[in-house]
Amino acid sequence: MSVFDEYIKAGNPSQKERSYAWRTGIGLQDVDGLKTSDYLLETAKKNIEGDITIEEAKKLIDSYYKSQSARNEVASDRTEEADKVSARIAELISEPSFSLTPTQYIAIHRRLFDGIYKFAGRIRDYNITKNEWVLRGRTVYYASFDTIGDTLEYDLNQERNFNYQGLSAVDAIKHIVRFCSNLWQIHAFGEGNTRTTAVFVIKYLRSLGFNVDNDVFAMNSWYFRNALVRANFTDVQEGVAENADFLEHFFRNLLLGEQFPLRNSETHLDWKEEPSDPQSANLSPLDSPKCKICTLEELAALRVTSKLIN
Repeated sequence: MSVFDEYIKAGNPSQKERSYAWRTGIGLQDVDGLKTSDYLLETAKKNIEGDITIEEAKKLIDSYYKSQSARNEVASDRTEEADKVSARIAELISEPSFSLTPTQYIAIHRRLFDGIYKFAGRIRDYNITKNEWVLRGRTVYYASFDTIGDTLEYDLNQERNFNYQGLSAVDAIKHIVRFCSNLWQIHAFGEGNTRTTAVFVIKYLRSLGFNVDNDVFAMNSWYFRNALVRANFTDVQEGVAENADFLEHFFRNLLLGEQFPLRNSETHLDWKEEPSDPQSANLSPLDSPKCKICTLEELAALRVTSKLIN
């Protein structure tokens, strides 16, 4: 990711914005263990510098993978997937349009995976399980295929009717955590659910007025997935209950600028906390105890003031 650091530190506002978008797109591939190519990085830099548009970048990547040289250079077909989906994520999160609807959610999946998965943009018509590292190879119980449409509509309708006004920032994040967790647990598609959910949530949070720090997604996408898994797994016989703490730490870092350590090892069922481990987050100066009870509107004002001071 260091290839983008120079633009984020010293670039103009447009270069910084494009750098964050690309870094997020590339970082989110880690949820499926995918790595992008050197060609993708060079193409991204051309877009960041303003030499080409994002649409031209996507066309260059498509053309690259039609050539024989690309077939000889890339590690696997999944490198092609990582490159194409990274570019599409960068494009999507740069667009200001959004609607909190099943149609929007499905459309994001279609745009991300068109030409990659045959079922891009189609709700699955079969039940699934997935072996999870954090669960010792066990699976979360996902929504039954015959309930997906109704469940999507219900969850998104409930969120549309939720009123954040006057809610403390911490309580708002707790609600966002539950909404995101429930949406992901549906697992509406055969593959690509975590990346689709991440893009949808980023765009939704921006529509609410949050200044989303995409680097938290870019640098911790596998943790994000593991946190979603732990928030949706229960085993009464083993004394394991759904644990949303990991996901809450992720979103508090994302939206409050806190610095909870996001370690994948700690999300594993077998992880045992050492007595010497720190128990509290390292908070940014912005996040004083007073800020923990402020509303979202007050938090936004504090962030604007902080930027002016710095």
